Amino acid sequence: QVQLVESGGGLVLPGGSLRLSCTASGRTFSSRAVGWFRQAPGKERELVAAISGPGFSTNYADSVKGRFTISRDNAKNTVYLQMNGLKPEDTAVYYCASARLAHAFAAQQDYDYWGQGTQVTVSS
Repeated sequence: QVQLVESGGGLVLPGGSLRLSCTASGRTFSSRAVGWFRQAPGKERELVAAISGPGFSTNYADSVKGRFTISRDNAKNTVYLQMNGLKPEDTAVYYCASARLAHAFAAQQDYDYWGQGTQVTVSS
C-alpha cells in the first residue's frame, strides 16, 4: 500500500514559479516510478512528467519541456515538480501517482496509487 500527499499548489502570476511536493508512505517507494499528472476543467487527465524509481530517467510532456523539472529524494520518500515560466494554460489540478513499474515511460493505467491533488492557478 502506498499513500501519496501533494503540497505546494497555489495562485501564481504568469511567468512565475511553483514547486510541488509529493510525499509517499510505503517501503517500496524507491522501486516505483512516480508521475505528475494534471487535469484542467473539461479536459482529460494528462501526464506532465515522470521519473523512474532510482531517479535516473525522466519523461516530460512536450508542453512543459524546458520549463518543468521533476526530481526525487528517495531518502525522504518525496518527489518534486519544479515549475518555472508558468502560463495560464498550466492551470489545473495536479496529481502525483505511483506506478507498479520502475521506468519513467509507464502508461497511465500502470499508475495504481494516486494523491488527492493540488490546485495550481496561473492568472494575473
